Amino acid sequence: MKCLMPEVIETERLILRLFQEGDWPDLHTLYSDPECVKYTLERTLTEGESWRTMAGMIGHWHLRGYGPYAVQEKSSGRVLGPIGLWYPNDWPEPEIKWAISRPFWGKGFASEAARAVKEAAEMALPDTPLISLIFSENEASIKLAKALGASFEREMPFRGHCAHIYRHSSN
Repeated sequence: MKCLMPEVIETERLILRLFQEGDWPDLHTLYSDPECVKYTLERTLTEGESWRTMAGMIGHWHLRGYGPYAVQEKSSGRVLGPIGLWYPNDWPEPEIKWAISRPFWGKGFASEAARAVKEAAEMALPDTPLISLIFSENEASIKLAKALGASFEREMPFRGHCAHIYRHSSN
């Protein structure tokens, strides 16, 4: 596997690293919570589906050279969720994606991790424009995209919803 992005990024409170098999139970906390998947998967996942979703994120790194990181809180060692670059075959462009388990909402973890990913991408992939594809009802993600300096670009239909494209600017 040739990684185009750093395999590990550290911030004050977080370690962003490649997923490991033992991460799936913490991810299942995220994917089994209806509030956490309301604007993404739109349904909760079984344990097996959570494991396969994690395996897909690991595979994304192998196929694209970048992907979502396992965001690990330094103090507890828990994986809070996936944050990183995401570009499946049905996405319009590469995006910065984020998802955090509900017990960690409102503590600035998503912002801290997404900023670190954006900075690393600007260094490692300077010619790759990045978006965030967000369902129009997802006010928390829209707020985070704007806080990261992204601006609304357009609406587009996506998987039966109205999605907004937020364009991330380079610093």
